[in-house]
Amino acid sequence: MTAMLAGLNTAADCIDRVTTAVGRTVAWLALVIVVLQFALVVARYWFGLGSIWLTEAVIYGHATLLMLAAAWTLKAGGHVRVDIFYADASPRTQAKVDLAGAVLLLLPFTLTLLWLAMPYVGRSWAVFERSQESSGLPLVFALKTLIPLFAVLLALQGIAQAIRALRILAGPR
Repeated sequence: MTAMLAGLNTAADCIDRVTTAVGRTVAWLALVIVVLQFALVVARYWFGLGSIWLTEAVIYGHATLLMLAAAWTLKAGGHVRVDIFYADASPRTQAKVDLAGAVLLLLPFTLTLLWLAMPYVGRSWAVFERSQESSGLPLVFALKTLIPLFAVLLALQGIAQAIRALRILAGPR
């Protein structure tokens, strides 16, 4: 049993490293988004210029940031949670809540999202879906690919969370 828990703990550590690497990488998009949005505002209000391409780039960047950093945010405990009881609970009770939340809520949600998103994304890739705007980005298919990536990363982090909860519950009282 101890060897199995050690192996699971190694898997959880690997998942944490992946979600942290992805999260830290896409976190830089926040700076890019701010700079692009500032440039768009200046161009529009000072020079009367607009760019659908840049506007869509901001939207794509924002979507990428939100979708790919969600698992990292879960790992860091940054998701919204009602902490009325959880914050004062014992580590074992917190582990029970984390395990139940991961197994009963998070994993079914992510698996359902993945199952529903794959045909949707597949159809978009089949036609290399483009923006409806003539001067928009021709990458709608890539944008839609973020949905299954989001589901996979969040499911993996949920598995890591469940492993850590199991480790606490399997340990001494």
